[in-house]
Amino acid sequence: MFFHGIDCQFVIKQYPVLSPRCHTYDKTGVQQADRQHLIRRFGFEPVHLLESNPVDYPAGECIRQCLRFGDTVFSFTRLLLPMWQLSRHEVGVPVLDLTSCHAIYTIDRRNIDILRELFPRTPLAIVKK
Repeated sequence: MFFHGIDCQFVIKQYPVLSPRCHTYDKTGVQQADRQHLIRRFGFEPVHLLESNPVDYPAGECIRQCLRFGDTVFSFTRLLLPMWQLSRHEVGVPVLDLTSCHAIYTIDRRNIDILRELFPRTPLAIVKK
């Protein structure tokens, strides 16, 4: 499984496809440096996802880590290619089609109605951070 953490406000702005180029203006200095490194390495900045592994990086840990980046986590059973291995548990894709997600997790109950409207058939769970 693959997981992507994001604030629900950005989901609303970018729905249905996430692209890192849509909000480069609000990145911190460290994030901008990371962005530039990835552009030099791959020619663009990929959307980051964590990949679970039942042996040493279970889905629950992926969700917890993704919640560091936003109040909502999208999970995917598969991703469209091309896909790059960014680190041991992290992959990147050029864009991420949220409509292909398998499940959604959020820590903010205020997101429920918005997420239900955008993803009416997708399982949705409220989780603790």
